[in-house]
Amino acid sequence: MSNHYHLVVKVNRQQALSWSDNEVISRWYKLYKGSPITDKQRNGDTLSEAEQLLVSELVEKWRARLFDISWFMKNLNEFIAKEANKEDNCTGKYWEGRYKSQALLDETALLSCMAYVDLNPIRSNMANNLEDSDFTSIQERIKHFKNTKSNAKKSNPNKAKRQTKQPKSLTPFGAREYENTMPFSLIDYLELVDWTGRHVHPKKRGYIPKSMPNILVSLNIEEATWLDRVQNFGNHYGNFAGSQTVLRAHAAKNDVNWYKGVG
Repeated sequence: MSNHYHLVVKVNRQQALSWSDNEVISRWYKLYKGSPITDKQRNGDTLSEAEQLLVSELVEKWRARLFDISWFMKNLNEFIAKEANKEDNCTGKYWEGRYKSQALLDETALLSCMAYVDLNPIRSNMANNLEDSDFTSIQERIKHFKNTKSNAKKSNPNKAKRQTKQPKSLTPFGAREYENTMPFSLIDYLELVDWTGRHVHPKKRGYIPKSMPNILVSLNIEEATWLDRVQNFGNHYGNFAGSQTVLRAHAAKNDVNWYKGVG
């Protein structure tokens, strides 16, 4: 958007904790310069006991930062601020305040938040359709899907229908049995967001199917409830988003009486 941005990210703490020391160092070096002591280890040099201890301490600090959302946002916002100031040929503070985050506690919260973010340009009348919604993940998914499908038809017409490759820069849609994917199909999600966008945009023309998208049926979400969540996601929840049952359970787990969104 013109003055802010939205991200939907997954913090995979368990995966980060399972990385070997060498994998942590390798990942860290893709982002930062590292340290002379870890350079020695990467080069295969023999380390003293004190040096090995220092490497272990550095690795654990880097490991924690690699799955820390605050560290991620700090680096991302710093990069954006520097690039923006460079474009405007100025210096000084760029962001008005600290980022805000909401934990998505269930599939419904994940789905409605993603749709809310992908429909931001349409809801703000900055675009009339998903393909013209610049800087959104759904625009990238649609372009990639069309290009992949077109290339598959040219090389092997029989393969085109089975082609499901997705952008490497985005978490792919899959199914519950596949690790590190979102538990919905890409086609179902595209249909859902298009259907929702036709309700959200007051001037949106086109045929609106009478039947609800497959995802809403499978998750047993009523049409009015879904549309309200997507249009008012930012105001509907506080620090946590999810069904009333999940919010109540999470509140009890954290020893608090209530979370916004329970009702």
